[in-house]
Amino acid sequence: MADFSNDAGLWTARAVGASAGAAVSLIYLLPKNRREAASRFFTGLACGIIFGGPAGVWIAERLALSDTLSAFETMLSGSAAASLCAWWGLGILHRVAGRFGR
Repeated sequence: MADFSNDAGLWTARAVGASAGAAVSLIYLLPKNRREAASRFFTGLACGIIFGGPAGVWIAERLALSDTLSAFETMLSGSAAASLCAWWGLGILHRVAGRFGR
């Protein structure tokens, strides 16, 4: 298991991974307007920073990569995955509710 301390490098990995995941989520599912884009980006950023560590550890253990990945790589991949997945669930629910809620 990786040791996640308050190291500045790990916070950088969280921020970069969360930003990358949020940007990719905007590319794959294009927003309808600027407000939706900002909402999705900041939702992804927050989820990537908050859940990046646990997601990275879970992914590394599921893929049997815990021994080969550094703490930085684990945090980066976990933050990107958590950020990317955050909006997929929320975005799909938002669009379904918008379509059938009228």
